[in-house]
Amino acid sequence: MNRLPAIDRYIARLIFFPMLGTLVLSAMLLVLEKMLRLFDFVATEGGPVSVVWRMLANLIPEYLSLGIPIGLMLGILLAFRRLATSSELDVLRGVGMSFGRLMRMPYVFAFALALLNLAIVGFIQPYARYAYEGLQFELRSGALGASIKVGEFTKLGSRMTLRIEQSFDDGRSLRGIFVRGENDDGQAVSATAAQGQFLATDDPNTIILRLTKGVLIHESPKFPVPRVLTFDNHDLPIPLPKIEAFRTRGGGDRELTIPELFVVGRDKSEPLATRLETRANFHFRIVEVASMFLIPLLAVALAIPPKRSTSALGVFLSIVILVTQHKINQYAEDMGARGTVDPIIALWVPFLLFAALAIWMYYTLAHVPGGQPIGALERVAAKAGQRVKALFNVFGRKQKPA
Repeated sequence: MNRLPAIDRYIARLIFFPMLGTLVLSAMLLVLEKMLRLFDFVATEGGPVSVVWRMLANLIPEYLSLGIPIGLMLGILLAFRRLATSSELDVLRGVGMSFGRLMRMPYVFAFALALLNLAIVGFIQPYARYAYEGLQFELRSGALGASIKVGEFTKLGSRMTLRIEQSFDDGRSLRGIFVRGENDDGQAVSATAAQGQFLATDDPNTIILRLTKGVLIHESPKFPVPRVLTFDNHDLPIPLPKIEAFRTRGGGDRELTIPELFVVGRDKSEPLATRLETRANFHFRIVEVASMFLIPLLAVALAIPPKRSTSALGVFLSIVILVTQHKINQYAEDMGARGTVDPIIALWVPFLLFAALAIWMYYTLAHVPGGQPIGALERVAAKAGQRVKALFNVFGRKQKPA
């Protein structure tokens, strides 16, 4: 880093800290929004709270893939906006530094983050998404040890029902127990007990419910009346329901790596719908990564306001353009997956239009004398702001007492 020219080190510092802050903030906001829904889902399914953190960890790659372009955009934009508003950019231009020379460090960051994003969306995110879906499956199937809800009737398999009034010591001490089990031959056993606890056995498919101080009722077609007995301790074996294995990776959305998508998309033995979906997803991921090389051009063009202006319109437009481009890519992927438009046309035509916009804006700023790609929008925004301010002033004078 010390071998870099001083100007490159300076621009790198200006870019790095806003970029890092934006990336962390955007990822944290997405995680917090998802965390509330995951807590509700896990609580509803009766799973352990620790699974929430495991599910969130598997969502981080997806959130990073969304946050990295935004962080790169705002990092470069805020760095060059600071250079412009403090007149440092005029000094650098005055000593002979072109915009092409100043774009060296933005493209260093763009290249490094594009490689990182390619690794995430191409190889890390598919495995993380599959692990996330696996945790959801295990929660719903009970493989994570879903707890029995207190005060509710819980089905254990198809022939056993359990209800517990109170639970203490993290479920190790149970109070007010009712359990009923039925056999294929019509026999049924019902029991109530004041206390109880679950015990493990050597058989992983069976647990023991040890009941204390209760009453057991045995019903059978062979008995004219049910048999009733009281007990101090009674061990009731409970067979655990069989849990089917989770599907293999690739059976869900976005669970294939980029090389796997390429292979499946060209495999003629696959159904047409599958090939269209994989081709659309393949081009979507490549376009999302390729778009990062256009971000420095767009960011610099939006960062520099007109002379004697401190408007932050460019910051607002940068987020709007980036989000709009991402949503267009998602819509184009859906069209390609349905076969409405060929995936190559659906995804690469919007990319070329986005590239043309970014290159035009940068060219206007860097090579057209006095060029300002958002100058017209700045003037419209300034006039609109003046009118709004005038309306507030008029409204304020009317509210003053006579």
